[in-house]
Formats: sequence, structure tokens, C-alpha cells
Amino acid sequence: MKSKKNIFRVIFLLLLIGATIKIACSQHNTPYQHNEGMIFGTVYHITYQYGEDLNKDILAELQKVDDALSMFNKQSEITKVNNNQDIVVGRMFKEVFTLAEMVSEDTNGAFDITVAPLVNAWGFGFKNGSMPTKHTIDSLRTFVGFDKVSMKDGRIKKADPRTMLDCGAIAKGYGSDVVADFLRRKGIDNFMVEIGGEVVTCGISEKRVPWKIGVTKPSDDPTNTNQELQTVLNITDRAMATSGNYRNFYFKGGKKYAHTIDPKTGQPVQHSLLSATVIADRCATADAYATSFMVMGKEKAKKVLERNPKLMAYFIYADHKGNYAVWYSPSMKGKIVEEQQ
Repeated sequence: MKSKKNIFRVIFLLLLIGATIKIACSQHNTPYQHNEGMIFGTVYHITYQYGEDLNKDILAELQKVDDALSMFNKQSEITKVNNNQDIVVGRMFKEVFTLAEMVSEDTNGAFDITVAPLVNAWGFGFKNGSMPTKHTIDSLRTFVGFDKVSMKDGRIKKADPRTMLDCGAIAKGYGSDVVADFLRRKGIDNFMVEIGGEVVTCGISEKRVPWKIGVTKPSDDPTNTNQELQTVLNITDRAMATSGNYRNFYFKGGKKYAHTIDPKTGQPVQHSLLSATVIADRCATADAYATSFMVMGKEKAKKVLERNPKLMAYFIYADHKGNYAVWYSPSMKGKIVEEQQ
């Protein structure tokens, strides 16, 4: 009797091993798909291991994000909210608004999706104007601030109808999350989603190794042709977003104006932090905090990181001599694959 049981156990074990080998071989032979294109005014690159091309479905997912959050889409939910139309916003808008509100509270207002009028005044939004005066900035600040908006039963309530919402500092990260969630629903274990520099990874790359993502060294090159890397990070099964004053700026009257606007002062930030890269479980979260840290500066940002141990950050800043220097969360040490000098 025992002999029969042992035989059955051996047969079962062999079948299990055979099935495991078959699945492993099948996964190894499944090709990686590569999709790229334009969305949200930027470029996306998506790589995933699957037997067929899903670009059409991916674009459909991204269009949902655009329909909810794009200020350039005249029929989007955020456009209707900004035009003071009485609408009930959908799930995506609710998720982004709730996250934005949470990050705003955690960063003492450094992250603020009502900053749109100030962004536009400085010429970084969808309309370019002349250099704003102090009077203009002070006037705009009277209806900028998260305390002037709220959400109840899917409706956005404004204390002042002139208040506008701008989710540009979180939409790319959220879009990356949406695509990543779609790929997971398809049963895809190995993928990399990148939209305008905001990244989500899972599993392993086509080279059968963990995903490695570079952080670009800050440069004042307006053509963005200088893509020298500062470091390479291992962010497998995590999300990463980078914000930097070197990425979007203009010169006027010999002075450099960065795209990061401090909601409290209404002015472009002026401090030593050049680039903030954040790693988090969700890309929208990383995106929002990366923007916040660029507003706050290095020292204040480090205090936020102390009370949020799940966040990791890599900062590139200018030291007292004007040279590049770096600081990163102690927990990020194992993520640094290659450090450039």
C-alpha cells in the first residue's frame, strides 16, 4: 500500500515539475512587445512580455486619463470643472483629486493643483503671457490654494469661481499607473511603462535581468539633447518619477525662470535643488512628491521623507561652489546600480 502511495507521489511530483518547466519555457519564449507614441504632450515608451501587441488597448486606457485630467482637452472633466460646469466627476478624477489633497496636506501646501493661474501667468501653461507684475501675482494668489476647493459627492466645490485646477504635475504618473494596472489585469508579469520620464516596472526586462532606469544629469540645454546620466537605479516592482528645474524653463532679461512655481509666493522657486527623483509604490504618488520636493527644497523635503518611510528620494543639487552634489535616502543605497562622477 505504501509502495503505491509513493509511486503516486513520485508521478505527481514529476507532473508538477514538468508543468513548471513547460510554463517557464513558455514564458521565456513569449516575445516582448515595444510600443511608443505621444500622449499628454509627451512621449511614452512601453515594453511588456505578451503574445500580442496591446498598443490600441493601451491608448484607450490613456485616453480615459486624458478625458478626465487634460486641460488641453476641451471636453475633459477638468476643463468642465474649470469652466464651472455642474458635473459629477468620474473615478479617475476622484482618485487624483484625493491623492493631490493628501500630498498637499503632507507637504504643507507645496503640492497644489490650483496653481494653474500662476503657472499660466509665468508662461508655462497653455497660454503664454508677458512677465507678470507683483500686482498680478498678488491678485492671482487670492484664488489659489487647496483650501479654496473641495469635493463632495463627486462634485468639485469652489470658494471662488476663478479657481482653476491643473493636474499636470500628477497626470503622467497617474497615466503610468493606469497602464501598469491594465497590463497586470492581462496577466502580464514583466513590463516597463514610461510616460514623459515617469516609470512603473514589474518583473524582469527582455535581457532577463531586473529593470534599470537612468536619472539624467541636470543640464541647461533647452534642446534636451544632453542626456548624460547621473546615476542608474534598480526600480523593479516599483514606480519612479523625476522633477527638475532644468527640464522646463525660459530666459528673459538675462534671468532664468524655472517651471516650478511656489504656490505660497506665486514665484518660480530659487534654491539649490536641481532634480528630485522619488521612488514609491504608485507612480502618481512619486510624481506628486517629486514636484513637492522641488518646491520645498532639499532640507524641507528630507523632513517629509522622515515621516514617509515608504518613499525614497535621490536629489541632485548645487553645492556652495556651484558643483553638482547628490543626496539620497539611506534606504535607496541598494537601488543604486551605477553612480557617475
